[in-house]
Amino acid sequence: MRHTLDFEKTISDLQEKIEKLKDSGSDKTSLVEVNEQIEDIKVKIDKKLNEIYKKLTPWHKLQVARHPERPHFLDYVKELFQDFEPLSGDRSFKEDPALLCGLATFDGHSVMIMGHEKGRNTEGRIKHNFGMAKPEGYRKAIRLMKLAEKFDIPIITFVDTPGAYPGVGAEQRGQSEAIAQSIEVSLNLKIPTMSVIVGEGGSGGAIAIATTNKVLMLEHSVYSVISPEGCASILWKDTKYAEEAAASMKITAQDLKELNVIDGIISEPVGGAHRNPSQTIKNVKNAIKTTLKQIISQDKNELLNQRKSKYLMTLNKSE
Repeated sequence: MRHTLDFEKTISDLQEKIEKLKDSGSDKTSLVEVNEQIEDIKVKIDKKLNEIYKKLTPWHKLQVARHPERPHFLDYVKELFQDFEPLSGDRSFKEDPALLCGLATFDGHSVMIMGHEKGRNTEGRIKHNFGMAKPEGYRKAIRLMKLAEKFDIPIITFVDTPGAYPGVGAEQRGQSEAIAQSIEVSLNLKIPTMSVIVGEGGSGGAIAIATTNKVLMLEHSVYSVISPEGCASILWKDTKYAEEAAASMKITAQDLKELNVIDGIISEPVGGAHRNPSQTIKNVKNAIKTTLKQIISQDKNELLNQRKSKYLMTLNKSE
């Protein structure tokens, strides 16, 4: 059964009506009449979804971005890339299954891909640590960024994480230093790089692999320096103000595009990516294809200068 978001109650009620009609088996109602009633309800659902999703608040968008049925990194790998060859380990500590990396082929181009994987079920979520990478994950990313640069291979990253893992062990192994190094290496690469925020882009855990030439976001994804719950716990000392924090933080794709933090927004099917994953993945494919074609034609020094101008000179431009 589909996970229902709190603002989708009316949709859930209509879907329940459809299920009851399918199971009714009444002799008084012909199959044709039942099908007509179902089609009428489906039209109402589509209309209601359009109305609801046109007026989503930042807090609602956060819920959509966290929906467990949204396509995950491995779903994109399966549908968009060929010859995926996973590359594991940071050569210092161990493999981190929260941040997956490897070589693949996209639209005839060899690419290095990396992305956060949250896991699809309880076992998968535990295995992938809910997409929260540890220092070894970011050090693996650094290793493979340098490998991609050595062989002149473009990098595509997929961001979907609540943030880097905040555990004691991660801090003891240099979580902050690993994220900082990942950002530094990303800034200095002389190869085309792009990232797609497909769900939740949380804190330094997201920025570590999203400091790229082009940053795209799915329509209902979010990107922020801290979660609204974390912000509320700091500013108001109470997470019950998370909704207010979300509204103030400018976490949506639309806000971030207006602020020039990101470069483009990828549309989602009506009702969010979780309602039509295959169409969402197709939309992401088209966006990557267009963007990759644009950046691979640029000179290496131009790519480097573009990235440094984008991330290091923003404050100077705004002063």
